[in-house]
Amino acid sequence: MPIIVEPYDPQWPISFQALRTELTTALFLVPFLSIEHVGSTSVPGLAAKPILDIDVIVARPHVAAAIAALEARLGYTNMGEWGVPDRWALRRAPEVPARNLYVVVEGCQAVRNHLAVRDVLRNDWGLRKEYARVKMALAGRTQDLDEYVEGKSEVIMVILGKGGFGGEELEEIRNRNRKPDTKPEDIK
Repeated sequence: MPIIVEPYDPQWPISFQALRTELTTALFLVPFLSIEHVGSTSVPGLAAKPILDIDVIVARPHVAAAIAALEARLGYTNMGEWGVPDRWALRRAPEVPARNLYVVVEGCQAVRNHLAVRDVLRNDWGLRKEYARVKMALAGRTQDLDEYVEGKSEVIMVILGKGGFGGEELEEIRNRNRKPDTKPEDIK
């Protein structure tokens, strides 16, 4: 499947607001902390895959209730953590607009990663431009999503470093972003 990266679309934040309303209504009995638009579509002016990334942030004791509410009220299916601790992916078809919906534990590495990338890119025009350049180049040369994710890792490490991540956490994220069959010595 081709990886499509498009110029920024001002409809993305509008679509997110509609989805936030839908999610808030579905979660009316669950004490969630916030619903955040993250990922490239949340950064004005940034080219992105046209897929909204959304984090529903909850305290750990409320994860199961949040997932159950989204399954029961909106028809989502819990896909599990997919190798990312404290982040549960939910899917529903058809998805218009396309989205990646996650229930995440407050303060976990995944949500801090998402928020740091968003916030740094919103405030650093040069880094936003470089990230867009890398994504467009990768989309033009690969159809492998794992290769695309791994190819963005170096610029993501710079972004996360500016967002306060360091040392061991950066290495954990770098390792998580590697293609499943890639060893550290294979990376140039």
